[in-house]
Amino acid sequence: MAGRIHVVRHAESVHNTDHDFSRLDPELTALGRQQAEDFRRIFPCSDEVGLIVTSPLRRTIQTTLLAFADVLDKRYFEVGSGNGVDGGAQLVLDPGLQERSSLPCDTGSDQLVLEKIFPCLDFSGLHAGWQLKDGLYAPDAVDDRASSVRRSLADRLVALQARNRRDIAVVTHGVFMKHLSGDPEIDLPKAGWRSYTIKQDEGGSVVLAPIGEKSSEVAEPRVEVVRL
Repeated sequence: MAGRIHVVRHAESVHNTDHDFSRLDPELTALGRQQAEDFRRIFPCSDEVGLIVTSPLRRTIQTTLLAFADVLDKRYFEVGSGNGVDGGAQLVLDPGLQERSSLPCDTGSDQLVLEKIFPCLDFSGLHAGWQLKDGLYAPDAVDDRASSVRRSLADRLVALQARNRRDIAVVTHGVFMKHLSGDPEIDLPKAGWRSYTIKQDEGGSVVLAPIGEKSSEVAEPRVEVVRL
């Protein structure tokens, strides 16, 4: 079976609740962390994911490390954390997946800052100025950027064909997701996902084709009931 693309929206971030869009590269809230952990419990395709590609913003990285802690290779976690698996999925940080707008909340942190927050990750693949929101990363270039990401994902799926785990998880943002999927109406819940196959349209462009009517789930927080 050909590999699939699972597009995942990041869990709840601080700016989603306080609406302070001047906050640079905000992190997840406590609820967001719970949503990401619950995603790990309910996502049905973990055993088939061989590669995870994520936006290099803090909220998407945090979502990835929490949601795929039993899928990613151990090298992405601190020794003794109990997270990660031997021979697990590779993690790729792709600036093409960053959010569309140039607001501070949608702007990534400096590489040195990210390396201090996430010491087990390799940020060497991020080129200088990836977070400056110009060129391909400018807001008005978002459709070109989305097209480039789709082509890259198609190439990555081909590279996974000979492996047991052929699926790719893509962790990104709510607005960019609309451009990536080609669906302006998509509005996944925080830590929700939708699954796609890769196809070519009549003009030869790479597009994402949704699988089924609805393939997303809501990562609702667990509620414990205490009986007195």
